[in-house]
Amino acid sequence: MNRPERQRKFSTVMPHPFKHLKEDIANIVAKDPAARGPWEVLFCYPGLHAVIYHRATHWLWARGYHFLARFLSNFAKIMTGIEIHPGATIGRRVFIDHGTGVVIGETAEIGDDVTLYHGVTLGGTSLDVGKRHPTLEHGVIVGSGAQVLGPLLIGAGARIGANAVVLKDVPPGATMVGIPAKMAQRQKPAAHEDEFRAYGVGASAPDPVGQDLKGVHRQINDLCKRVHELEARLEEQASEPAKATRKKRPAPPTGDGEGR
Repeated sequence: MNRPERQRKFSTVMPHPFKHLKEDIANIVAKDPAARGPWEVLFCYPGLHAVIYHRATHWLWARGYHFLARFLSNFAKIMTGIEIHPGATIGRRVFIDHGTGVVIGETAEIGDDVTLYHGVTLGGTSLDVGKRHPTLEHGVIVGSGAQVLGPLLIGAGARIGANAVVLKDVPPGATMVGIPAKMAQRQKPAAHEDEFRAYGVGASAPDPVGQDLKGVHRQINDLCKRVHELEARLEEQASEPAKATRKKRPAPPTGDGEGR
């Protein structure tokens, strides 16, 4: 059964390449403690350069200059190590940290305040011409090496841990880790609702596989206790007939009346 085509969520009209440059730089300075100032970000951050290139290539793509858009995007990939298809839609204050190896497909959509780390793939798993790449809503964080594959919807504020492989839709605020990705937290902790967390997860993030193993271990312990209880009952029931037989056994004859 074919999955119904998901429509684009965000507008394909993107701003002038330099219209939001100031807020892009300020966003990077706020999220990266290694950034020592706006001039360093402007000249030394390939993620920012890739976004600027993409806004230009997307402008060309939307007006039908497909070859020129692809040629310029390929040049941008050589210069930055980041491959963004001109047809992809990218929102405001998108931060691609480190950036090397990031791949963003043609029908991918990225909302505002999204953070991507190196090695991230927003890929398609279908040969259909329509929507085949993921949609990331506002505030999503995708850790390094994570793969988000197919026309999925990653809810606002969701966090994808490093090297996770996401194959299903992710609800808003969820934290996903593992291969295939499983939900480690159902929603962001209320106390840290607006806290930026690098690479999507922290050192204290729960391990869903470990939680499952702990649950299995508890069930095994409960079953072992139950088996021991049943064995004790069976031994007790087996010993009761033997006790009753010994009580009913007649006394052996004394032989006083024999031979008379």
